[in-house]
Amino acid sequence: MSRLNSSNKLRRLVLVAVFGALAYALMLVIHFKVSFLTLDLKDAVITLAGLYFGPGAALSLSVLVPLLELISVSDTGLYGFLMNFISTATLSVTASLIYRYKRSLMGAILALLSAAAATVGIMMLFNLWVTPYYMGVPVQTVKSMIPTLLLPFNAVKSCMNVGFVLLLYKPISSVMQRMKLIEKKDQKARNEKALYDIGFGYTERGTNTPRL
Repeated sequence: MSRLNSSNKLRRLVLVAVFGALAYALMLVIHFKVSFLTLDLKDAVITLAGLYFGPGAALSLSVLVPLLELISVSDTGLYGFLMNFISTATLSVTASLIYRYKRSLMGAILALLSAAAATVGIMMLFNLWVTPYYMGVPVQTVKSMIPTLLLPFNAVKSCMNVGFVLLLYKPISSVMQRMKLIEKKDQKARNEKALYDIGFGYTERGTNTPRL
């Protein structure tokens, strides 16, 4: 049993690392500068990892991928890293937390839309707090940028990443299931039941006492 658990943990770790590498590569290949902001799709890949492997994976990649960007290609320094982390973590962790407790198509849509709305709101707040220091301008100047730049940018970026997740979630799931990298839902449920039965035995009808 311990060997099986270790194997599953290692496979999970490798898969999360693969998603992190894909997110970084996609950021390098597809990105657009909008004033001092950068529009890319790495958040979609990290959100996919969160939906497959949980909020812990989403949070880890939300730190690691922007950190790699900071030390390799970023021209916005710690400001860019901080805003990258906040945006990515809000979208991916929020979506994966909601989806964790409502694993259905409607649950996924609700999770992603809620995450997109949360991301836009959080980014407006942090732009008001952080951007004045980065640009060396008064808060009022940043406020004037919200309707013309900051709000449209974050709304478009969030919607693009959410659309990308919705487009790719099912195909990627099917491929990983065929390759036996992840379990189908019904198979996972059967495995969890089998583990319960092995560990605790079947309960006697009409009682809560395990049958040994």
